[in-house]
Amino acid sequence: MIKVLIPLTALLLAAGSANAQERPAQAVIDAYIKSTFGKASAEWQARIKPDDSLSVCNVTRNNPSSAQSDEMLKRESARVTYPADGKFLGDWKKGYQVANNGRGGQFSDPAGTVAGGNCFACHQLDPKEVSYGTLGPSLAAYGKDRKYDPETIKDAYTKIYNSMAVVPCSNMPRFGVNKVLDEQQIKDVMAYLFDPESPVNK
Repeated sequence: MIKVLIPLTALLLAAGSANAQERPAQAVIDAYIKSTFGKASAEWQARIKPDDSLSVCNVTRNNPSSAQSDEMLKRESARVTYPADGKFLGDWKKGYQVANNGRGGQFSDPAGTVAGGNCFACHQLDPKEVSYGTLGPSLAAYGKDRKYDPETIKDAYTKIYNSMAVVPCSNMPRFGVNKVLDEQQIKDVMAYLFDPESPVNK
């Protein structure tokens, strides 16, 4: 990202150096962006186009009506895909890695970059961790507090896969439906939350 911003800033400064009041022609900016992003531009335009639910959230400023909320829950619940093998828990050690990985989803990522959940940006998980965000609730002792109940485990999978299937206009990323994390990564994060051996539950 920084590599792109620096030359873009230099271009803008150079274009306006003749007269501080003038802005560079839009055509110059458009040409630079097109040459920088290349073939990725179409992909990124598709990524920023809101789906039906996000469009409602944008228009209502995350305050949909009851009818809109009901429709959103129905629509988004239909988009959740559960594991075909019926198993919701993977490897908690790998889940810890996913929760700590903030990479992925940027235009500058090299091919093959594995995206992470960056869970610690919003949640406390392992009580021993000293750095975590507070936008979301603490998830320390998550599985222990919920007694590892199978229905609760399925509900948590739903929330991670598609948060808007649980809370209309949720701020939480829709990791599964937007293909940020694959099924195995979600299972591993689930194990990190629920496995009795996970530090989250110690």
